[in-house]
Amino acid sequence: MKSEIINYLKEQNIAYHDFGTYSTDSVDYPDFAAAVAGAVVGSDFKRGILCCGTGIGVSIAANKVPGIRAALCHDTFSARMASEHNMANIITLGERVIGPGLARDIVGAWLGTDFAGGRHARRLEKITALENKCGK
Repeated sequence: MKSEIINYLKEQNIAYHDFGTYSTDSVDYPDFAAAVAGAVVGSDFKRGILCCGTGIGVSIAANKVPGIRAALCHDTFSARMASEHNMANIITLGERVIGPGLARDIVGAWLGTDFAGGRHARRLEKITALENKCGK
């Protein structure tokens, strides 16, 4: 699925960096989630895409990094809303849950949708306040 997403990004002339993994060997997904989340909060990249078997593990791990809003999406509607309403800066996908064609559609929907602002900005401020209050 990662290869399919990279091909999509190339087709769309979207710059990217592949943080790995580069083999089929088992890895600890929190390491990759931390690398991508760190690059996003460090302003190296505006957005990140993470994949694992279900998308759940990388979502949980990435959301532990202050300033990250990682959204697990298995459909295009959720991907659009993650951008439009939640300004998700990372999207997570489950390779065992969705196929490569749908993954392309989800990434396209997410990248192609702008944050709506308005009442959603107020809600994001509350999420940030909650994050700060809980000591993340």
